[in-house]
Amino acid sequence: MKYSVHDKKYHYKYFFDTETGFYMRTGILDKNGRDTGVDPFMASFPHLIDIGIMGHCIHGESGLCRAAGVQCYQSGYSVKKPDMTVEDFESIAKQCKHITNQLALGGRGDPNQHRDFERILQISREYDLVPNYTTSGFGMTDKQVQLTKEYCGAVAVSWYRSEYTESAIRRFIDAGCRTNIHYVLSKNTIAEAVERLSGKGFIDGINAVIFLMHKPVGQGERENMITLDDPLLREFCRHVNEQEQPYKIGFDSCSVPMIVNFCQNIAKATLDTCEGGRYSCYISSEMVMSPCSFDCEEKYGVSLRNMSIREAWESPQFEAFRDSLRKSCPDCPDREFCMGGCPLVPDVALCSSKNKKQLYATK
Repeated sequence: MKYSVHDKKYHYKYFFDTETGFYMRTGILDKNGRDTGVDPFMASFPHLIDIGIMGHCIHGESGLCRAAGVQCYQSGYSVKKPDMTVEDFESIAKQCKHITNQLALGGRGDPNQHRDFERILQISREYDLVPNYTTSGFGMTDKQVQLTKEYCGAVAVSWYRSEYTESAIRRFIDAGCRTNIHYVLSKNTIAEAVERLSGKGFIDGINAVIFLMHKPVGQGERENMITLDDPLLREFCRHVNEQEQPYKIGFDSCSVPMIVNFCQNIAKATLDTCEGGRYSCYISSEMVMSPCSFDCEEKYGVSLRNMSIREAWESPQFEAFRDSLRKSCPDCPDREFCMGGCPLVPDVALCSSKNKKQLYATK
């Protein structure tokens, strides 16, 4: 299904194809309906919602993540909350039909292990929403692979450096699923990333490798953050900048300051900086909506038990979060591309510009 929406509040249009995943938005339109080329700062309703359907991780006590070197930002090792109910999930989907494009299923654990995983995927499609999710691949069943192929736009497998990781990737590829790898880039993993980009590669047939910046949130250690003086940082960026790979390479929006500063061959117009509270949001298993899933303490969270998604989107909490993106680094010539980086953890922005003047989001 293809559809277009005119955002009359912020004066632009966006287009989405539920079959191919194609998404595009215009610049701000003038009074004659012509594209000005100026990107709208935000949407009047989130285009993508990250939904934490998992309230706890069934692998947490086993040490599976720690054995893989993963420092869970959702504190999946220790925090145990109820998984999201089907009724709560459907209440979200109802509000999103033909406004939101995609649902990223996640939370504290593998979404495919949710007891109602199949029904959640079905509900998504019933409301013309495209579900995607990320998994470790541990305990993956043939039925889950088949459901992924039938309902999902894409699937990502976290790079856990294990047999079950590679097995899940190959099974998804063999089933015809658009399969990505999510690779957390940290002080402990950047050397391997350089090695793989410089020749070792990943698994044949993947669609893309998406690099996610490690953040000192949840159980993520500050000592594991990549810093500007890391000798491997520029080498990593050189491979991204200069070498073609047999798969696509992508980054989370938290990496945009790094791309702007160190990957000159990448067109800045292709970059999308932090979309938290502007085009996307996170809803926890307990129905608390935040601008970003890294707001683990829910400082900017709004309960959906007593208000709608639209009301939460327009709340003072979300406005406070956006304010950092509006005001950070006002004198930087590249401000429009990164807006100062992460409002929650400014230190994660790999930028040495003399114009750097970041602001924490404040309530």
